[in-house]
Amino acid sequence: MATPPVAAGGNFEAPPPPPMQPPGTDMTGICFRDQLWLNTYPLDRNLVFDYFALSPFYDWTCNNEQLRMRSIHPLDLSQLSKMTGMEYMLSEVMEPHLFVIRKQKRDSAEKVTPMLAYYILDGSIYQAPQLCNVFAARVGRALYYISKAFTTAASKLEKIGYVDTENESETVEPKGGKEAINIKEVKRVDHILASLQRKLPPAPLPPPFPDGFVPPSTAEAEKDPENQQTAEPQPSAVDPIIDQGPAKRMKI
Repeated sequence: MATPPVAAGGNFEAPPPPPMQPPGTDMTGICFRDQLWLNTYPLDRNLVFDYFALSPFYDWTCNNEQLRMRSIHPLDLSQLSKMTGMEYMLSEVMEPHLFVIRKQKRDSAEKVTPMLAYYILDGSIYQAPQLCNVFAARVGRALYYISKAFTTAASKLEKIGYVDTENESETVEPKGGKEAINIKEVKRVDHILASLQRKLPPAPLPPPFPDGFVPPSTAEAEKDPENQQTAEPQPSAVDPIIDQGPAKRMKI
């Protein structure tokens, strides 16, 4: 295994590992980058795992760490297939720009269960969002805007001028030579929109967050509850791609 050289002179002590996160913690809102390491060593398939091990995404109890302690390359599949437990695999490589690392649970040599995915893009490490969170956010936003569209359409129809009750059966001729508005037709469309709005199910709740993870929207609402009551309702789900893309993640 190609490892970074040891500093000459004196006893070399490895830096302490970063604090471990609780299992399943959502860390899609942050990214990791060590520019000093990138300026010193090349980022290729031989050293990329050593770089990934410096990040807070790394689980020090994985099987790869046991191989590193035995001076075996941590991505040696012939050795990992003989073990059981959590492990990391290098699934996609486009040197030196993109590396995709998959975290999975190995039950046997043939049976593995994918857990999470991470990608290293030009030296910055990110946790990829889970597909269920992306679908929940997109479906939630779609239902929110559909419901808002029905509400807006219903309010617009209510503002259309009505004639007196005794002249409801007559056709109103608007000014400007426009087409006549049939009040009965307006009421029928209004009734259809109102019934569709009642039938529209509420937006589904997003998947529960892991223990210890607080979404940004909840934290802001707790800080300023007064503005939360007066502000217009917003989509409940945070899109992991649109709202938390690589450019919007906090760097550590």
